[in-house]
Amino acid sequence: MKHGVAFRKFSRTMSHRDLMLRNLVTSLFEHQRIKTTLPKARDAARLAEKIITMGKKGNPGSWTRAANFLLKPVALTNLVETYSKRYAGRPGGYTRVLKLGNRKGDNAPAAVLELVDNPEDLRWEMTARAVGFEILQDKMLKEQSLQKVVGEGAKEAREVLTAESKIEFGEKGGLLRPKTRWNVQKLIRYRGEEALDILSTKAAEHADKLLATPVVMRTFFAKKQEKDHRNFPQRPIAGFKHVGETRSVLDISRGRLGHQRKAPSAILTMQKAFNLKAKAL
Repeated sequence: MKHGVAFRKFSRTMSHRDLMLRNLVTSLFEHQRIKTTLPKARDAARLAEKIITMGKKGNPGSWTRAANFLLKPVALTNLVETYSKRYAGRPGGYTRVLKLGNRKGDNAPAAVLELVDNPEDLRWEMTARAVGFEILQDKMLKEQSLQKVVGEGAKEAREVLTAESKIEFGEKGGLLRPKTRWNVQKLIRYRGEEALDILSTKAAEHADKLLATPVVMRTFFAKKQEKDHRNFPQRPIAGFKHVGETRSVLDISRGRLGHQRKAPSAILTMQKAFNLKAKAL
């Protein structure tokens, strides 16, 4: 049994591995979001949590240790001026790891490592879209008039989020799914009162986009069909098979732009003779 194994080795020497993790944390503090493999993201998140805790302490000794770890001055500046103030009221959990499936090429598990509550928070965007979708879904099931749903959209998102934020974990009821409600409560816990307004605005915008997109696409498609029919009203297309067509696509694509070929004269004569014999009987 192995004891005292703190980090993965990543098939590298200790110096190479430490420098790689320092580079990942520096890039995270510089851009607030990086994309890497899942094991690297998890180990870099552990180190980033410790560096942010050093920055929150606010004493010169902690800042010196953080400066010795980070590779760029801009990362230290962001830590002292931005992140230490942003996470002053948060006891922990400054990073988030989101899985992205497998990477092309070596099929390694990819992930996104980001700082929570950043201006382009992925979880914030996904939760806002889920809220807008679920509000529209509930209204479509309850409302009788489609015009009313399209006209109102999700304008009551603020009231819905206020009610959902007061429901305890595991308690039944509410409009949103339990997972969506739990994400909403986690996102607004340390963001203040204005978080509900921002989240409700994003949810309403996404709901309007969901309602408008099919209408716009249908309008564009109808205009394109009208233009194509006006320019090429009766033009046959080689290889195009209509609904109810009995011939194969390969047969249609051969010659004369898909016109059906005439049967030989001998076959037509046999068909006429068969029809005459059938009438006589």
